[in-house]
Amino acid sequence: MDRELFRQRLLEDLGGGWPTFTDLNVQLIEIIDGDGYTIESLRYQSEPGDWVPAYLLIPSGVSAQRPAPGIAIWHQHAGQYHLGKSEPAGLDGNPMHHTGVALAREGYVVICPDALCFEERQDQKLKGGDYERFEFLKYVVNGQCLAWKNIMDMKRAVDLLCQRPEVLADKLGCYGHSMGSTHTWLVGPWEERLRCLVGNCCLPTYKAVHHHRLLHCFPNFVPGLDAYGDTPDIAALIAPRPLHLNFGELDSGSPIEEVKQGLGVIAEAYTQQNASDNFSYYIEAGSGHILSNEMWERTKAWFGQYLSSDE
Repeated sequence: MDRELFRQRLLEDLGGGWPTFTDLNVQLIEIIDGDGYTIESLRYQSEPGDWVPAYLLIPSGVSAQRPAPGIAIWHQHAGQYHLGKSEPAGLDGNPMHHTGVALAREGYVVICPDALCFEERQDQKLKGGDYERFEFLKYVVNGQCLAWKNIMDMKRAVDLLCQRPEVLADKLGCYGHSMGSTHTWLVGPWEERLRCLVGNCCLPTYKAVHHHRLLHCFPNFVPGLDAYGDTPDIAALIAPRPLHLNFGELDSGSPIEEVKQGLGVIAEAYTQQNASDNFSYYIEAGSGHILSNEMWERTKAWFGQYLSSDE
């Protein structure tokens, strides 16, 4: 299918265009001292009345007078609904995924928001997966899907970064692990302010989902998409902007043979955009659904290459 026709059909199946209002109404809750950075606990409106709690990590020495590149981190799923922004912000969860802290120590301003259904965005009546299922179905009957809402919320996080005086608004990136990786390739086609993107361990194709009977988190499922495309076709729309993807060879959530086929689709899109050097990937032999040292080194190198404030 023609690239622009695919983009148009995808937008329709997601649920149509996103609102363009600009009043985030940011509210500062508290400031937390970190080792080499500070954390602003804040919240902002994604839509009227819909508040998104987030942590903003600001490296020591970064200010309006000395701004730095910004990175948005989309947290993982892992069925851990009590965890969202706190894990990448280094306040809870697995130290492997304290990636916001690691990037702040590299000199980036980092925003870590809660995705809908996680941490402070849980429901008082429906718990855990029941609430996520409810939200998915609510958006479906409204002619949209949870991916539409996730993209909406991510675009608002980018709005916030752009409004911060400590951030170089023309040097923005995003990173995500697992569901966060899905969020990365979901938002990428619709958010050109993201100069470069990195996803870690998640590209479940519908071919793999159906063949292996995989139960994945709801943002992966766009109603109607399987009739004319697959998830790698979404990621391919990010071209020509820089994109790097990491995978574990033994990751059962993203069966590697189908991943390899999908990587070919993405690579071809970058070739057609005369931007082959702007797409790379790494498959780690013997690894599963993790963020390994090598995966992280490649992530940092990608951001260093494309978000260097010295360029």
